[in-house]
Amino acid sequence: MSRPAASFDTLGLPPKLLSALRDAGITEPFPIQSATIPDALAGRDVLGRAQTGSGKTLAFGLALLTRLNGGTAQPRRPRALVLVPTRELAMQVADVLMPLAKASGLWCRTVVGGMSFVRQADALKRGVDLLIATPGRLSDHVRQGTCTLSDVGFVALDEADQMADMGFLPQVREILDLTPKTGQRLLFSATLDGAVGQLVRQYLVDPVEHSVAPATASVDTMDHHVFSVTKVDKQAVAAEIAARTGRTILFVRTKHHADRVAKQLRQVGVAAASLHGGKTQGQRNRVLADFKDGRSNALVATDVAARGIHVDDVSLVLHVDPPNDSKDYLHRAGRTARAGADGTVVTLITPDQRRTMRRLTDQAGVKPTTTQVRPGDAELARIAGARQPSGEPLAEPQSGSRPGGGRPDGRRRPQQGAAPYGRQGGGARRRTSPSGGRRQRRD
Repeated sequence: MSRPAASFDTLGLPPKLLSALRDAGITEPFPIQSATIPDALAGRDVLGRAQTGSGKTLAFGLALLTRLNGGTAQPRRPRALVLVPTRELAMQVADVLMPLAKASGLWCRTVVGGMSFVRQADALKRGVDLLIATPGRLSDHVRQGTCTLSDVGFVALDEADQMADMGFLPQVREILDLTPKTGQRLLFSATLDGAVGQLVRQYLVDPVEHSVAPATASVDTMDHHVFSVTKVDKQAVAAEIAARTGRTILFVRTKHHADRVAKQLRQVGVAAASLHGGKTQGQRNRVLADFKDGRSNALVATDVAARGIHVDDVSLVLHVDPPNDSKDYLHRAGRTARAGADGTVVTLITPDQRRTMRRLTDQAGVKPTTTQVRPGDAELARIAGARQPSGEPLAEPQSGSRPGGGRPDGRRRPQQGAAPYGRQGGGARRRTSPSGGRRQRRD
């Protein structure tokens, strides 16, 4: 691996891209960026092992935008493709790359489920240089004839291990088979074994491999704790941790439990919202926007939904329900301690879960500190910043908020199964122009 670059100026990026990065306050490349961009610009297939928070979005994004520089897309024929496992991740990758694409005179669009197929087809018809897509919706466009992949000269696969876990690899293979065999492929994943390894051997040619993260959660800035609680105390302990200052993500196993926990937290005065696959894409966008903007500081999420959460400054991850396995532990833990920031991971267990939890943390390469706690204990405050919730139930958001599909004027629209949690003032993010003027994210 070459010596990390101290500045983007030395990586061979076009002047317009460099200017856009400076305007966004991004001046020094992260290790994964300085390692992979030169090889990608040289036309090599690249294999990058990196956890979330490492800056890999800009690693492949800057390489793709540079290689696309100066070309023109034909109708329905994108020139480059970024495949991601979830809608949320697609939106957040777009937040990073759309302003840079606009600065380069390129068109960048998203194709994901839960959003208007017709609008996506219209955007594809006008010509797209860089397409950010989830496998399912892109396959739909290919079948309907609204997108042809024969001009895709560059493909980036982001979080390939998660696509494998979610069962998307058959669709990914079908998509790759429709792109030119001579095209360039960039693959980024936290792990490179199993099904991901097979994908690499099948579709990447003599790839250059760069690894900047271990396959365990042994991040220097991440502290791991296990709190042993009784079943009676568990809800109160979770509420005290959720009431802390700072962004907190709470993980549970089912969407019904996510809704229930979020409701319980709001009843005791914690601004919480739930995120899961049972919500519409618009609802999920608004929940994430409120969490990013600080209108809610506790996000209750399921594993599948949370795989698209890439929010800076999440200082604590709380496993209300312990994860199923070590891989889920690593994915959950990766929501904090991003890009060198400090973070804490706390798991709540009852006495009957101790042995299972010990095996899981051993497999994850983690040596947590185990503490027996009860509501109000000083150790809760010392380790997790826990504090007593106000106890005052939070009213539903009124003007300017649209929980679960409410109207822009703040009045609720009658609907079945509307989730009464979280402040939904962010609004669904529009993707009708390559701009967006949003603050640059590094991953």
